[in-house]
Amino acid sequence: MLTNNLGYPRIGSNRELKKACEQFWAGKSTLQNLVQVGKNIRQQNWELQKEKGVDLIPSNDFSFYDQVLDLSLTVGAIPKRYHEVILNKANTELDLYFAMARGYQKEGLDITAMEMTKWFDTNYHYIVPEFTKDQQFKLFSTKLLDEYNESKRLDIKTKPVLIGPVSYLLLGKEKEAGFERIDLIKNLLPVYIDILKKLEEQHVEWVQFDEPFLSLDLTDKDKAAFKYVYAEIKKQFPKLKTLLTTYFEALKDNTELTVSLPVHALHIDLVRNPEQLQPVLSAIPANLILSIGVVDGRNIWKNDFRSSLQLIETAKEQIGAGRLIISPSCSLIHSPCDLDLETNEATLTPEIKQWLSFAKQKVEEVVTLKQLAENDASAQAKLKSNDQASNNRKTSALIHNPLIKQRVAGIEEKDEQRLQPYSVRSVSQKEALKLPSFPTTTIGSFPQTAEVRSWRAKFKKGELSQQEYDALIEKETKETILFQEETGIDVLVHGEFERNDMVEYFGEQLAGFTFTKNGWVQSYGSRCVKPPIIYGDVHRPAPMTVRWSSFAQSLSEKWVKGMLTGPVTILQWSFVRNDQPRSETCTQIALAIRDEVVDLEKAGIRIIQIDEPAIREGLPLRKADWQNYLHWAVRAFRISASGVQDDTQIHTHMCYSEFNDIIQNIADMDADVITIECSRSQMELLDAFADFKYPNEIGPGVYDIHSPRVPAKEEMVFLLEKARSVIPSAQLWVNPDCGLKTRHWEETKKALTEMVAAAKVLREYVEEAVTL
Repeated sequence: MLTNNLGYPRIGSNRELKKACEQFWAGKSTLQNLVQVGKNIRQQNWELQKEKGVDLIPSNDFSFYDQVLDLSLTVGAIPKRYHEVILNKANTELDLYFAMARGYQKEGLDITAMEMTKWFDTNYHYIVPEFTKDQQFKLFSTKLLDEYNESKRLDIKTKPVLIGPVSYLLLGKEKEAGFERIDLIKNLLPVYIDILKKLEEQHVEWVQFDEPFLSLDLTDKDKAAFKYVYAEIKKQFPKLKTLLTTYFEALKDNTELTVSLPVHALHIDLVRNPEQLQPVLSAIPANLILSIGVVDGRNIWKNDFRSSLQLIETAKEQIGAGRLIISPSCSLIHSPCDLDLETNEATLTPEIKQWLSFAKQKVEEVVTLKQLAENDASAQAKLKSNDQASNNRKTSALIHNPLIKQRVAGIEEKDEQRLQPYSVRSVSQKEALKLPSFPTTTIGSFPQTAEVRSWRAKFKKGELSQQEYDALIEKETKETILFQEETGIDVLVHGEFERNDMVEYFGEQLAGFTFTKNGWVQSYGSRCVKPPIIYGDVHRPAPMTVRWSSFAQSLSEKWVKGMLTGPVTILQWSFVRNDQPRSETCTQIALAIRDEVVDLEKAGIRIIQIDEPAIREGLPLRKADWQNYLHWAVRAFRISASGVQDDTQIHTHMCYSEFNDIIQNIADMDADVITIECSRSQMELLDAFADFKYPNEIGPGVYDIHSPRVPAKEEMVFLLEKARSVIPSAQLWVNPDCGLKTRHWEETKKALTEMVAAAKVLREYVEEAVTL
């Protein structure tokens, strides 16, 4: 029986990679330093897994930005607009790589970044491959080979990890009409063959192919591509041990296809769907090894050894221990690095900490489960400790609150609906708010400088008093309100300088949440988040945002938005308790947000934004399961938003989502205004709203805040004209794609000035048209 890991966090236990990347981008550190930091992290990860006893240790799971972008560079899928970056001999491969991820604006070149979207139903973002008809591929980057050889020099023989060719194509997007990206499979596969030949020359034993699309709905073309790819690989490399990994969902109707593929071993996710074990065992051929993912790679709860051992025993009885591999459910990049770093008992109490497990501990759990399955007496003490923690959690008084459960049970239909439909509300809002056409606003946050972050750190350490800290935040808020007024923005925001993170900030003030000090996970690139942990029933003990929203509104005669994070996003971007349905937890959060919305209205805040960027990422991966999720998710938003009067305007924000399939559900949310990410897709996402004839107001993002480049007014006017060609002008708002927290002030001020100028151009167009 072997132990296996599918991938390990690459940010470093103390976010070393984040810091090194950002220093490099800012010109404060050298390329050599960045490369060395990456090398150090890889070595530490490999040595840790070897020391813990993992048999199949992954390589090429490290990335400076994103593993999908790594593969695009590896196979030469480099869009033409970056070719000038390549031609500049002063640029390295990493310069090209970061240009593709973040855009490029120097030396007379102004190149947009590649599109970014969510990795299945996680909060990780990947860079979307761009494909053209008859596109050719070639081996461009040797990163995978270099890292495999790097591990060999450390006397650690690793298992290279590759996104499988079919999933890679399906993760991408066609950039011109007239073809389907899956049709490129015969052009792409030769590069994989080339890579495998080079690995074979280095005496590689195992190669891991991640094909998560095998757990999704597939077309006949997709299925044919899987058969073609793995038949070709088997034919050319008959002795190579190929591990085909699936995760995040069950194989279901793809079981027969998957077990028939000529691979050496198959990995299935038994955390997401333990029910698939028996169908797979019944269908598996006699020569196929089975890797069972029994340790949760996406959540932080300690493994229940008894439950996992039942699954292992079931598999062992039917196919034998020699054909079993014990694994986490998926890559551990979705988990924090190391629970041992949580030494502050005031932040994370010992009682809750005993229920948790991070990446390092999950590796240990995998090895312990193997030992227990093989009746290793030395592991019995660990089983006893695991039993104690599991029983403690089930009986803890921290978790359940009968009053909250009663309130959820008492929700009525009227609690899910605004007083009047949008057509009536919009008239009241226009009279009350008196906004111009193409009103301008931002999504909420403004740059959090190192100085602002230092204030928060000093306050937490007790080096600043509450009064001193508040005075600094007030000063920063005043300056931001003044800047927005001077720039001519119509609906202002207070900047959120008091907030660490759009979910963490609320979790800190809601009962049922707890936090870590070092529980960071990668969201995209250098962006790391520290998700709260929802361990018990949720409610709001006191107002959370009224103080700062009211203060900001007092500074201006213009409207200032109240800024809240919605219940689905708080749920999705937290580590959620797994002892009750997610829908129940989400409804509890919705009631807490509803209380805050009502209090903001009472305080005179007439525009309130309830952000739901994560609502689409929560969709189950199989369409047959969508409607149940969408029912409770939309209901949760409506509960949070429906406690106000008609002339209070409710906004929501969504980003990095394809809306076509759920546009009716978005309409059912009944927000007065929705702002969406649109700039990287060149307004393509608006087509769904146009085809649906979406009745409410829409703010399509006119510039990409995830890139440091500053777009010109003309670029934004062009995008707004595209928007106006499909959406009536009276429904359009003008705003960036997302919040500005991660940007610098200099670029933010320039970009927002250009944005306001673009809105004025559109107003002039409309006024001229009316005059004519």
